[in-house]
Amino acid sequence: MSPDDAVATSGSRPPTPSRARPAVGTLAAACVAVLVAQIANALPASLNGLFQADLGTTGAQLTWITASFMIAVVVFELTFGVLGDLYGRRRLQAAGGAVVVLGSLVSALAPTVQVLWVGAALNGLGAGALFPASLALVAAVTRTTEGRARGIALWAGFLSAGAAVSPLLGGGFAEIGSWRGSFGIVAGLAVVSVVVTLVLSAESTAPEGRGLDVPGQVTFAIGLIAVLYALVQGAEDGWGSPHIVAALVLGVLFLIAFVVVERRAATPLLHLDLFRIRAFAVASVVTVVGMVAFLGSAFAFSIWLGAVQQQAPARVGVPLLLIQAPAFLLIPVISRLLARVGARWLLTAGFAVMALGAWLAAGLDVADPSLAPMVTPALLIGVGFALSVSSFTAVAINTVPHHLAGMASATTNLLRDLGFALGPIVVGAVALGGAAERLGAALATSTLPGADAATAAFQAGGPLAVNSLPPDAPGAAVQPLARAALGAGFQTAFAVCAVLALAAALLTLVGLGGRAAPSDADLAPAGESSSDVRIAR
Repeated sequence: MSPDDAVATSGSRPPTPSRARPAVGTLAAACVAVLVAQIANALPASLNGLFQADLGTTGAQLTWITASFMIAVVVFELTFGVLGDLYGRRRLQAAGGAVVVLGSLVSALAPTVQVLWVGAALNGLGAGALFPASLALVAAVTRTTEGRARGIALWAGFLSAGAAVSPLLGGGFAEIGSWRGSFGIVAGLAVVSVVVTLVLSAESTAPEGRGLDVPGQVTFAIGLIAVLYALVQGAEDGWGSPHIVAALVLGVLFLIAFVVVERRAATPLLHLDLFRIRAFAVASVVTVVGMVAFLGSAFAFSIWLGAVQQQAPARVGVPLLLIQAPAFLLIPVISRLLARVGARWLLTAGFAVMALGAWLAAGLDVADPSLAPMVTPALLIGVGFALSVSSFTAVAINTVPHHLAGMASATTNLLRDLGFALGPIVVGAVALGGAAERLGAALATSTLPGADAATAAFQAGGPLAVNSLPPDAPGAAVQPLARAALGAGFQTAFAVCAVLALAAALLTLVGLGGRAAPSDADLAPAGESSSDVRIAR
């Protein structure tokens, strides 16, 4: 079944003229919501250097700032998708914005990095509601394949616009005030999102076959949190540490239990039969792999410039802007391409371009503070993301029956955000683990003055602690060794991101075909109609 057939058989009709204004208002509110969610997500990237200097963070603690946000998003995103389908996506979107207000205020007032983690987790919880609610609202008010492609491209463009604006917001405000004020701005924008949603957006629900799945949510949450904890801390505490091994085993067991629970649940959190749709399944895999490469590269740039080279936040924001801006600037182009070019080719091209950019970034010299060598790799990564993010979203939404669009949107957001969560974790493990091994070996044979003091700093805070030693501090003579070790570690991380992006391109090229999707009747809950999707003011 083609996407057009899926829409046609869903029993839905194009919006009547009386619905035109709610449709436009709903799209506007959804775009503002995803913009705010992504600003909250990307803001710490330009501030990592300031966090490290102000709060004395280690490498793993910096990773946890981003990971806390993304883990909260990923763990609860599917349940938020259910809540939106049952009780209204508009209500969920407004509630998500309110939680972002709270999380941003907590972050702005955080006295320690641990409190900053709490603020990041609250922001992630709010964004976890905003992402699926906003995308499901877009799907609900766009009733043709072409219209939905335009809506998704617009939504994805504002997603990237948030990520592009965020580093400049954080860096610019930090230059004239404090990093804390940047979070205050996010809180204000989240208030605007709540108001716009309540005033402009139409409500929509899709309750058929949906219900709260407490066993599924519990097993999924425990399993994913345990696995991600082990991946974040493993590089710092040692992969063979008993608590790391225990966390991995516990996480895997609970994720297996999640699959078993979902197979037996009357109203599953995740409709596993969605993965019978070949295009959806392939898009799901390449989404995770490709987004690990994308956000891993962006995170590597932020740490490279901020915590390693210790450049000003405004300069950190420049390559991040080049990475994120293309998806927004190319909205008209991507929208047309989605309607005229097969998603297989757009995805393959996008991931291939991203791979080339990450590979070029692996050749950067950590001793060179110039931004010029970063322009080409950053732009290539950004263009690759622009081509891919709308494409895999469109594949996922357009290849499922219309009554499952809400679950598909939540699942797509979950998989994209799982890739986003794993990106910094993978880069942190590869780069900081490699840097620690290299610096540890160098310190063991070093005859530089203050080597003992540098070794103590290294044992307490890792390579970043040695790299940030003031010029007059004991052990400062070892600082160039730490920077060289970190440079080599992040070069390896960029290369890993390039390999992952290339793997996603090849998998897309080989695996994404035209196999028909199951019909609404195949996937609809027993005894229920596939047309019970309500849109109300």
